Amino acid sequence: MPVIRTSEAVTHEIHGARFVSYATPLTGSKELCAWRGEIPAGTKAPVHTVSREEVFHLLIGELLITLDGRTERITAGDTVIVNPGATLGVENPTDQTAISWVTTSVGLEAVLADGTRLTPPWAN
Repeated sequence: MPVIRTSEAVTHEIHGARFVSYATPLTGSKELCAWRGEIPAGTKAPVHTVSREEVFHLLIGELLITLDGRTERITAGDTVIVNPGATLGVENPTDQTAISWVTTSVGLEAVLADGTRLTPPWAN
C-alpha cells in the first residue's frame, strides 16, 4: 500500500508558487496526480491552458480564479472544476498565503500564452 508521508513529498517551485507533490506515477499512482499548492500573497500565476481536467479545491485563504476569461473570487472550501482546454489564471490578491489541493489525471500539460509548453513534474 503506497503511503506518501509529508516528509517524502517532492516540492517544486515555479512562477512564485510552491507545489508539493503527493500522488504521481513515481509514488505509485496509476491514473491520478494530486498536489498541495501554496500561493503566496501577491502572486499572479501566468495564464495557461490545461490539457486535462483539474479539480482545484481551496483549503485556506482566498484567490481570484480566471477561467476562460471569467473571474471569480473563491474562498476556503470552494472547488473549481477546470475542464480540458480551459484557460486558467490564478491570483492571490491578499496578504496571506493561500493553500489549495489539486487533482488531475497523469499527463497534464499546460500551455502558456506565449505558446510555451510545460509538463509539470508534479502532474506526471
